[in-house]
Amino acid sequence: MSRLRVHSFSISIDGYGAGPNQDLENPLGVGGLKVFDWFFPTRTWQRMHGNEDGETGVDDDTAARGFEGIGAYILGRNMFGPGNASTVILQPQESYGCASR
Repeated sequence: MSRLRVHSFSISIDGYGAGPNQDLENPLGVGGLKVFDWFFPTRTWQRMHGNEDGETGVDDDTAARGFEGIGAYILGRNMFGPGNASTVILQPQESYGCASR
């Protein structure tokens, strides 16, 4: 039987992975990006986005471990904003759903 491991997923101390009132202006809900405040300054995040610098330490160690051994990313229908599959228009050149690494 296959196993599923969840990596690189931030949640708030009270167990939420997004903020309330998700809409097009707030795809992770109002205040939803706050759960990533620890992640954005890390060297791991910064290098993923072409920057040389970034903070090291326990946050970066945790971030880096979250990406080790990942062969594919499975993304939910709300990964790029609110709505359901019938309301999302995908362009042929865009790749959503599973991005190989």
